[in-house]
Amino acid sequence: MKRFSELIRQLDNSNKTLDKTAALISYFKEATDLDKLWAAALFSGKRPRKAASSTELRLWAGDLAGLPDWLLHETWHIMGDLAETIAKILPDGPGGAFENLSESMCFLEQIRVLPAESKKRCICEKWLQMTSDERFVFNKLMMGGFRIGVSEGLLHRAIATAQNTSPDAVALALAGSWNPAETDWLSLFQNPSDTHRQLRPYPFCLAYPLEDTPETLGSVNEWMLEYKWDGIRGQLICREENRALWSRGGELISDTFPELIQSTHSWTQSVVLDGELIPVTAAGEVAPFHTLQPRLGRKKVTKSVIDTYPVRFRAYDILELNDEDIRARPAEIRREILEDFISRHQNPMVDLSPLIELKDWTEAIRIRSASTGAGSEGLMLKHKSSPYHSGRKRGDWWKWKVDARTIDAVLIYAQRGHGRRANLYTDYTFAVWDGDVLVPFTKAYSGLTDSEIKEVDKFIRQNTVEKFGPVRSVRPVLVFEIAFEGIQPSNRHKAGVALRFPRIHRWRTDKKPQEADTLQSLLLMVKNH
Repeated sequence: MKRFSELIRQLDNSNKTLDKTAALISYFKEATDLDKLWAAALFSGKRPRKAASSTELRLWAGDLAGLPDWLLHETWHIMGDLAETIAKILPDGPGGAFENLSESMCFLEQIRVLPAESKKRCICEKWLQMTSDERFVFNKLMMGGFRIGVSEGLLHRAIATAQNTSPDAVALALAGSWNPAETDWLSLFQNPSDTHRQLRPYPFCLAYPLEDTPETLGSVNEWMLEYKWDGIRGQLICREENRALWSRGGELISDTFPELIQSTHSWTQSVVLDGELIPVTAAGEVAPFHTLQPRLGRKKVTKSVIDTYPVRFRAYDILELNDEDIRARPAEIRREILEDFISRHQNPMVDLSPLIELKDWTEAIRIRSASTGAGSEGLMLKHKSSPYHSGRKRGDWWKWKVDARTIDAVLIYAQRGHGRRANLYTDYTFAVWDGDVLVPFTKAYSGLTDSEIKEVDKFIRQNTVEKFGPVRSVRPVLVFEIAFEGIQPSNRHKAGVALRFPRIHRWRTDKKPQEADTLQSLLLMVKNH
């Protein structure tokens, strides 16, 4: 545990990729196989189940430190992180509460089912044995909120160097929903056939956003263009009699879309398709993304839900055919294979994402501008010679989304941020006008520069009207332009709408609050979406 805590400290204290890579390589060379397995799982986003609630941990830590709950609660909101707060208020122990990471993970699983008093006793004993750094990492694991700034690519490269293999091989081994408690390091990384047997997906090929003009990419004839569909990215896997549907986030979602799985049972060839799960209307046209949401997160889906919220798998790449991995072939060759497969395996639930034939980039700009009318978010540009990469590789795949929608809104509430922004008000709630009343409709946390954040923070402190725990109500004076990708009706919000990916586009210092937009403007956007 000491070694893993030191690794987290090194990663957290450095912004340099080379330093982070070196720290990861060192860890994966020296740690035990069990610790490597758990570390790879944690860095890949496979978080353990909560062993205790945040309320329980706060109360137990306060008792142990002799602090009243109100004081601990205030300290927590100032620091912005409960795990760090608990780590700091308790005295430094000698360390070595756990011999290694895998022992601590086993401990967390064992205490998870204990009665509250027994769990409290076990946790407090461990807390007092730990150093502050060990306690911080332990708390993060215990609360199920382990996150650290390590990209998938960096992790894959580090493990590949430590294991003397390729990053692609590591990416393939870590794909899917494998459980570190049910496998071992050797079988995970050295048995490629195991990937096929368990129907794991391939690592997804990802695109960079196109920020320059498309003319910088060279001749339009070197590129394949298609619409960027607004749905859920997925891989549809058919191997022998087995079927699986995976989301880009590594979730097995076969049971969420059983009708799609059922529709492929007549396929006689093994295949892995990459595509988009999109909502459709009864007539087969692309529907707004929000009509897909009632299908998500369900363990079992009723016939009524299937009939009410139909979907389609729109394929745009083929990664494997007849048990042969064809990802290394050029994109235009894979496209020919995909078209042939789809034409020979007619399926009303699986169609082909059409390519857009263009004469020049001027025509592409026009089509992109009108792409929302086709139910898409813009265009995808894929170089005809590109293989199907693991992760992102700049230059081969680009996503060229339409410009975001915007609306001017008034800041009405604020709350402190987390981490390095724990002492600044950076979490904002915005409102629009409904007659003479400001109605909150969204929150946003990003988009301002550091200097702007400090200015807004100063304004909030000097213009607080009321306090609701950590939330501050402020004078409705500041206007901001909020950008977002989509809008949908919502019964959970007072305004009756919900935004997709809201963020602050700019601070409208040139506008007075009376000039902010109205709720009617938002509702009209929903109607026209």
